[in-house]
Amino acid sequence: MRVSDFHFDLPDELIARYPKEERASCRLLTLDGEQGTLGHGTFTDVLDLINEGDLLIFNNTRVIPARMFGRKASGGKLEVLVERVLDEQHCLAHIRSSKSPKEGTELF
Repeated sequence: MRVSDFHFDLPDELIARYPKEERASCRLLTLDGEQGTLGHGTFTDVLDLINEGDLLIFNNTRVIPARMFGRKASGGKLEVLVERVLDEQHCLAHIRSSKSPKEGTELF
């Protein structure tokens, strides 16, 4: 398996924002190692896909509390979604607002 095997198109609207009520019905992306083809199913299919000697890797990472709401000095509402913390004073974030704040704008 190569790292490049994990490069695929993932539209934003397909990224789960909240867990499904029925967890077993969540979508499952599979890779056929011999054919190199991607497949789609649900988590309930996982037992049919595992063979003796297969390696399972569990991701137990947690999502950081990254969504904040605030206002610009003009009073306009905005939403900040932190994607990644870069260091103690910098992060990569997406700002949603009716008008994009200019560089240097103070947010409250």
